[in-house]
Amino acid sequence: MAVAKKDQERANYAWMYGAQARKDGKERVVPEFWQEHADAWLQGFDGVAFGEQPKPVSPDMEAEVDEDAVDGPAGT
Repeated sequence: MAVAKKDQERANYAWMYGAQARKDGKERVVPEFWQEHADAWLQGFDGVAFGEQPKPVSPDMEAEVDEDAVDGPAGT
């Protein structure tokens, strides 16, 4: 489902304000102003990435990744 640009922008701001509240040592209580976007505010406060949740790393990642790509170019 598509989210309206204005709503997405407000959710982004709610996330940022939640993250700042944690840095400022405030309580984990969503301010009345952000109640409409409480989930985003709490994600910011908890340090959860906004939007899609990060995908877990595959247990077979080492087998999937080329060793040269991990080590970088020779001589560095």
